[in-house]
Order: sequence, then structure tokens, then C-alpha cells
Amino acid sequence: MSRKHTTRQVIENVEILDVAAEGKAIAKIENKVLFVPFVVPGDIVDILITKKNKNYLEGKVVKIVKLSELRVDPFCSHFGVCGGCKWQNLPYEKQLYFKNKQVIDQLQRIGKIEIEEILPIIPSEKTTNYRNKLEFTFSNKRWLYDGEEELPKPTDYWGAGFHIPGRYDKVLQIDKCYLQEDPSNAIRLEVYSFCIANEIPFFDLRLHIGYMRNLIIRNTLDGQIMLILCLFSENEHWQNMLLSHITSKFPEITSIYVAINPKLNDSLDGITPVLYSGKSYLTENLNGLKFKISPKSFFQTNSTQAAILYQNVKEFAQLTGTEIVYDLYSGTGTIGLYLANNAKKIVGIEFIEDAVIDARENAILNNITNATFYAGDTKTVLNKEFVLANGKPDVIVIDPPRNGISKEVVETILNVKPTKIVYVSCNPATQARDLELLNLDYKVIKIQPIDMFPHTHHVENIALLVIR
Repeated sequence: MSRKHTTRQVIENVEILDVAAEGKAIAKIENKVLFVPFVVPGDIVDILITKKNKNYLEGKVVKIVKLSELRVDPFCSHFGVCGGCKWQNLPYEKQLYFKNKQVIDQLQRIGKIEIEEILPIIPSEKTTNYRNKLEFTFSNKRWLYDGEEELPKPTDYWGAGFHIPGRYDKVLQIDKCYLQEDPSNAIRLEVYSFCIANEIPFFDLRLHIGYMRNLIIRNTLDGQIMLILCLFSENEHWQNMLLSHITSKFPEITSIYVAINPKLNDSLDGITPVLYSGKSYLTENLNGLKFKISPKSFFQTNSTQAAILYQNVKEFAQLTGTEIVYDLYSGTGTIGLYLANNAKKIVGIEFIEDAVIDARENAILNNITNATFYAGDTKTVLNKEFVLANGKPDVIVIDPPRNGISKEVVETILNVKPTKIVYVSCNPATQARDLELLNLDYKVIKIQPIDMFPHTHHVENIALLVIR
């Protein structure tokens, strides 16, 4: 049965069947897959169709007819509006089940990969407050709930929090976020309240006017805290007034940076943050290694799980001390440096030059002398001349962005023919595509899924490939 809802179709009594990629759930309507957010398998719901494609449908729940027995109560008051932590309504053991299933389905269905050994997913030691970095956005036009259309003061429309999914111009005011250890919430709320009280203007995401843009908070396992205040323009009075207040209110903050970003987007590419007070970097300790974290450093955002990830990469690589290891998409050198004491030589390639600088400094910090890092696009840097200069790799470690590796990189790897490949991925779909291309010369010995981001659909996976 169906009925109309403001000229759009509502499908009644739809049973949710499974969990899909990107955190959505799956139902089937007239032999078409229907993707729906914020529901769990076993729910029976009425769904408003929001998008029709020849191959699939998308929709949102307008009524819950029957709740699934799998459901648990979300712990966050922002669940259902905020785009993060979409799986809070699933028990954690079920989240792990569906993540494990997602990895296996993607590799076997998309990549058509035969896997000799599938290791059970490693759960996260912490399921809340596990992130070491959060970025909050300031907006003078926050997301409004029903009944908030007519508010008494202009500042009542200001908000500091996360973007609403699909709405770049709307920000959800966050009261409490469960992703990062305190004083993260206290700092954000204090900055918000101080700016409201002193009428320091928030940014207009459409008109590109205002002052307060973003607040980035980074921390470490031992409690170091870095604050990066991103502003649209220079205003010494507002800046000093705010930062003087924050430093006195939170003396535990290790370092504070200011970044002036007049661009149309929030990215800090091409922007150099300036140290306002404190140390110039944080230091994270993972399994005996120290890593410098500067304002723009890439670092795995779940430090505890990162240590587990690196240890599993080491176990997969099974180095004897004689191998040349290429670390592709090496970031700040974390994986390569973690392997360095067990290898003859580490050769890293990374596109982001700032990350390469961090990697070299991290090598010095840990007294590692057998690791070299190069800046550039892997598909152009990794060529015959590069291999001749640095030696033929025995092992290649790959940890690419979500879009995976290019065909050029695949071709180079197939030509170089290392004995082993350890492929770390944050996107099993693109990993499956790449493994299919490598499958001609390599077989997948085993995989190890790892949960880095509880209450989300994201999952990390390590695959060990050995030459046929």
C-alpha cells in the first residue's frame, strides 16, 4: 500500500532487511533496493521516497510501525539529526557483525577475491571518546528545530557544531559530543558562549561574511591538547580577547594556534596556522614510538586502535631485518617508522609535503636512520628510475585514501613484483576493486578487519597478499 505525502510517495509497512555501506539500511520495494538512514534490520516503517533512480530508491522514515528487537536506545541527544554515529541504535556486537560482513561481502562480491583466512574483526577498546581530533563549525544560521523559527535575538540563530548531512550551509548546535575526551565539550561551549556574550560574529556559510569559522581540537592519550582557531579575517581585538579568555579558563591546553582562512572552503590547504601560545606540537606515544602532531598533521584519529592496526601490519609483514619496504601513501610515516626496526630500509612516498616533513622529523625523534621519505604523487614518483635508485622492494605497504590506488600504481606494483603486499584500507569497496586488479599475480592470504570508529559504518581492513 502507498499514499501521497506532499506530492511524494510514502510506502507503508516496509521491513528493513540489512545494513548497507555508508551507514544506511536496506529494504526492497518492487525488486528495487531502498536505502534508508537511522533504522536497523527488523524495523517495520513507513518511508517517504526522497530519490528515485533506475537501479535504487532512497527514503526517510515518517513513521515507525514496529521496532526491531535489535534496537537499543541511542545515548546522544543529537542522534537522528547529526550525521555522525549513525549506528548508535545498534548494539555494539551487532555493529561489529555488520562491519565484518561488509568487508567480506565487498571483497568476495565486488572483488571476487578468494581469501584463505578471514580473521574476526578486532573491536575498539573504547566505544565513546575515542577520537583525537574534532573539527567544529561556527554558523550564524544554525539548524532550527520545529518551533524555533521566530527567536528573540539574532544570536539565538548562531551555532557551533557539525554540518547537517547534505546541507553545507546549516550547522547543528552541539550540546554534548561523545566522540572526544573532555575538556573538548567544555572548550567548545566556552568559546561559543564567550562569542555570543561579546557579539563576536559567527561565519555566514552562504554569504562568506563574519569572523568565527572553525575550531579544531586535537588531543593525545596522555592528555595533551591542541587548539586551532580558524578565523575568516584579521581582527586583533576579537582574537586577543577570546584567546586570553580561553588560556585563563583552560590552563591545561598545551598549544593554541590561529589560522586566518579567507577562502570559500574550510580546508587549511595553503593556510599556515600561527602559534599563539604553548608548544608548537603534541607528542603521541604508540607502542614505544613517539610521533609529533602539528596543526595540519594527518594522524589516525583513534590512537589506541592505531597502535593495534600498526602491530597487525607488522605481524602481516613478517619482516626479518633484510627487507626493503616501500610505504606508499605514507602520511606522517607512522606505519613505515613502526616497521623500521625490523627492516633493512624503509622508503616512503606521500603526496602532502607537510606530512613528509613530519615523517622526517618523526624519524629523527625516534633515532631511526634507515627510513627515507619522498614528497609527490605516488603514481608519478613510483617509476623505474625511482626503484633503481632506492632498490627493489621486497614488501610494499599500501595505506591509500578512500578512493584507493590508481591503475598506474597497480601496474607499477605488478611490474616491480614485491614478494608481499600489505594493503591497509579504510574503504573495503575500493580495496576490493584494487585487489581484483592485483589478483592476477597475487593471492590474498588473510584479512584482518579492525573497528576504528564505533557507532559508524566505517571499518579498516588489512589484507596480506603474497606473489603467486
